[in-house]
Amino acid sequence: MQIRAWGRIVVVAVLFIGCAVDEAEAQKRSLPYFASIAAAKARMRTGPGRDYPASWLYQRSDLPVKVVDVYKEWRKIEDPEGTQGWMLVNLLSDTRTAIITGTNAELLEAPRFGAKILWRAAPGVVGRISKCARGWCWIDVHGRNGYVEANRIWGGAPEEMAKPAQ
Repeated sequence: MQIRAWGRIVVVAVLFIGCAVDEAEAQKRSLPYFASIAAAKARMRTGPGRDYPASWLYQRSDLPVKVVDVYKEWRKIEDPEGTQGWMLVNLLSDTRTAIITGTNAELLEAPRFGAKILWRAAPGVVGRISKCARGWCWIDVHGRNGYVEANRIWGGAPEEMAKPAQ
């Protein structure tokens, strides 16, 4: 009987240590990295805890954010306007999104200048991105997709945003 009890204790201890290691691994992720807001409403706080006052209420899921710091289940984020604050990790998603900046951006059939224009997207339009390379990103805006110059969006890493070879 005591052997079974010790066996259960060992199993629980191993599970606890495994969870702690998973959390530690999540916190070792290379900073900064891009994510997006997963919730329809998400509060940014002035510090990493529910006791800190909310400084902003986001009401736009898929908005891209840059994660710049980690503290337990909290992530310090920066939004496209440069505002920084803390948000619970469960309000964020690893889904990569980007927001069109500046003036209207052309979504092209191929990642090169002079390619056929498929769509135009206004500043503030958010889409899901993938295949970023050599200064171009594939963006999908509710089923309308194409390549956009990486310098026309916010939501990608600097190595993805590098200017294309001329």
